[in-house]
Amino acid sequence: MAKNAPKVPDFLSRNWALLKRQSRLRLTGGGVLLLIAVMLVRALFGGDSAAKGPQRARIVSVEIAKAEKKDVPVDVDSIGTVTPISSVALKSRVETTIVDVHFQDGAHVKEGDLLFTLDGRQVDAQIAQAEGNLVKSRSQLELAQRDYKRYSDLITKGATTQVSVDNAKTAMDTANATIVADQALLDNLKVQKSYTLITAPISGRISAASVKVGNFVRPADTAPLATINQMAPVYVTFAVPQRVLSDLRDGMKADLSSVVATIPGTAKSETGKIAMVENTVDPTTGMVTVRGIMGNENELLWPGILVNTKLIVRTEQAVVVPSVAVQRSQTGSFVFVVKDGKAQVTPVTVSRTSQGISVIDSGLSGNEDVVTDGQLLLSNGSPVEPRTRKAGV
Repeated sequence: MAKNAPKVPDFLSRNWALLKRQSRLRLTGGGVLLLIAVMLVRALFGGDSAAKGPQRARIVSVEIAKAEKKDVPVDVDSIGTVTPISSVALKSRVETTIVDVHFQDGAHVKEGDLLFTLDGRQVDAQIAQAEGNLVKSRSQLELAQRDYKRYSDLITKGATTQVSVDNAKTAMDTANATIVADQALLDNLKVQKSYTLITAPISGRISAASVKVGNFVRPADTAPLATINQMAPVYVTFAVPQRVLSDLRDGMKADLSSVVATIPGTAKSETGKIAMVENTVDPTTGMVTVRGIMGNENELLWPGILVNTKLIVRTEQAVVVPSVAVQRSQTGSFVFVVKDGKAQVTPVTVSRTSQGISVIDSGLSGNEDVVTDGQLLLSNGSPVEPRTRKAGV
């Protein structure tokens, strides 16, 4: 070796003798550097590995979850609209003015609550006139009855003619008819009087009043005085594909179907039953309209709003896994099942996915440990070590 050659590093000292025997050339400074480079390559690419024997396979840290067999709903998601079961537009049935408004705009009203008072003085005067006419007619009836009785007594004594008796009978019948007509007129006026007090025909939320005290109203007005919408229960109307129709009808017969309406952007929801399925399918869209009835006791659902609806057709038992556990390849879907500390590739068939859960038709029987994180470092038979799931995941 040259006198000024650099010192050989310690990690190459064990191979130095071998190199010295193999080389018959006088080593210069550059030659030593070349040999060092060769030894580095051998060290990096397994030159010493062969001497040590095969290395142990790397253990991959993964997150796992259980494949569960449980009741899973068969559902269909859609967008629905909330509509009231009953909606009443209040109108005046007489031509008069508003005397008083007895509610606050947007308030909850109960059936029978007084809402508007209309001016009824004209009807009151007509009622008084009709009552006077009725009293008069009753007096005339009493007179006709006395005449008829007197003439009936006289005819038995031969003191009058039959014509007088018949005329008295006719006068009595006429008085009776007049009383009936007067009573009918009075009843009609009382009905007209009742129209001056407008009450709530149903319970619900009332809109803002379109008229205030002093406004003149008439039956011909197109705009209602106010509108009451029933709030509990309410309808939720939405459309589903026609392929669901057969299963839905079977589910309704067995009382298995239901509908869940959720306010968009919140976790607040209301559950109800199917009230009606439309009797025709829209041929242009292939959709059928479904209407659910919701209790809505807390008035969560407001008429007119859009909601996310979930139609639950039925419930069935199935194996489910987190959707992140399902991997896809050119040959189909698969999961890594952990068994005896090793990951095994298991082909599966996924029927549907909803809210982060995949329903498995075949490939798993339940209670298997499946890998949910760390699959990129795995192959069939890779040793694995479960790790604690990350907080918040």
